[in-house]
Amino acid sequence: MAGSYTAVVSVILAFYCVSAKESIVGCYYGTWATYRNGLGKFDVSNINVDLCTHLFYTFVGISNNGNVISLDPYLDLPDNWGRDNFRKFNALKEKNPNLKTILAVGGWNEGSAKYSVMAANPTLRRNFVTSALNFVKSYGFDGLDVDWEYPNRRDSVNGQADIDNFTQLLKELRAEFDKDNLLLSSAVASVKDVASLSYDIPAILQYLDIISLMAYDMYGPWDSVTGHNAPLHKGEGDENTPKESVYSVDVALEFWLSQGCPPEKLLLGLPLYGHTFKLRNASVNGVRSPINGPGIAGPYTATNGQIGYNEFCNKIRTETWDLRYDNLAKVPYAVQGTNWVSYDDENSLVEKIEYALNLNIGGVMIWSIETDDFHGICHSVDFPLLRAVNRAVGRSPPSPSSSTSVTPTTSYPNISDTTTSTIISSSTAETTEHPSVCKEEGLTANPKDCSSFYMCVRSVDGFAYFIQYCPSNLYWDQDKKICNYPDSVQCEAKN
Repeated sequence: MAGSYTAVVSVILAFYCVSAKESIVGCYYGTWATYRNGLGKFDVSNINVDLCTHLFYTFVGISNNGNVISLDPYLDLPDNWGRDNFRKFNALKEKNPNLKTILAVGGWNEGSAKYSVMAANPTLRRNFVTSALNFVKSYGFDGLDVDWEYPNRRDSVNGQADIDNFTQLLKELRAEFDKDNLLLSSAVASVKDVASLSYDIPAILQYLDIISLMAYDMYGPWDSVTGHNAPLHKGEGDENTPKESVYSVDVALEFWLSQGCPPEKLLLGLPLYGHTFKLRNASVNGVRSPINGPGIAGPYTATNGQIGYNEFCNKIRTETWDLRYDNLAKVPYAVQGTNWVSYDDENSLVEKIEYALNLNIGGVMIWSIETDDFHGICHSVDFPLLRAVNRAVGRSPPSPSSSTSVTPTTSYPNISDTTTSTIISSSTAETTEHPSVCKEEGLTANPKDCSSFYMCVRSVDGFAYFIQYCPSNLYWDQDKKICNYPDSVQCEAKN
């Protein structure tokens, strides 16, 4: 009987541990952002170590003999008065001992040819495995992310043979990495049409700890019509198209899970950037409208056809845009004359996460943190998107950084102005028209104004609070703790 009791307790404890396992928030850091100008510049020092469970350093590459090499030695290494970023990046674990750091090799700009050649040759594969292991161990990373874009595609040399060669490469990496208990991950194409050309999915699953689904770039200015960067479901313009023929997050997740992918290994990739289009006719401006190629560029990323959230959120707060929402796809888009932009905001990211977590996946992946509003220019809180992601997966983000670029004011802005905060101490709040609303740290609704909310932080006197305003036409959603569309919000003040 005692044995049966012990077994039951063990099962209960095992179930509890599995249920309570923290969701992964894997954050890619594009190191080239350190060279951006003005408020777009993003160094290792700008990373908030409490908003990610795993940090990916992008990218290193490979030489013609298969060895892993730095693509920017001045930035990565200390030699010749270099900036020593590898060391600085891994030193972030001193601030958060639970943080995992992963070195990413490959990426779009590296192409496919060198990886195709390397993976096909046993000697070059051995060079790759040995040098990757040395890089990871020497600089203090916790693992390697293989981001070959893509086997059997683009400028591949060996074509279809890449599929089995990629599997063999991962097998050899796994054998060596297991000796040091190192993580092995891969960022993979998400949609069936592409993924089925590049991977033997059941085969690679057994060697990877983390599989990051790049569930974005589903539609873009390379198409002939407008489309969403990362729609959750099929949306406007696709009502009569079979679901399996549409590129969307739900279809991508279903495909990978149907191939036997253990859900706990799968991360849903979320974009913190948008795609821009140039409409052919300003009056024909819905989803699936004809275009004349890429649209506007942002001031920091400086790439026509693509724009960081930090760049676009500033545009929509300082310029006149027609902000729209695709109720079917569950994502926003915006129109200004012949400019058309597909992007994600807090609400659309949360919608995707809630859908994905119902499939019991392991968490989310972010591409990439340097295009969040990390200075808090638009939201008066640093990393607003990443904070919304953390809340959605059940993590409690810390209070906003004290370095957030907020200019305190004593007046209350018009709601149509930028998201702004007013700093009010709890000791003086009682003498104003605003009651003391802070019972604990965090975000709480303003009972007198649906379009604003309070951020409560501890102070010497007990609490201080910031009144913050949602972007125009949005209301504060206390349940999701984001600025949401009015129809989705229960707010007494609007009744």
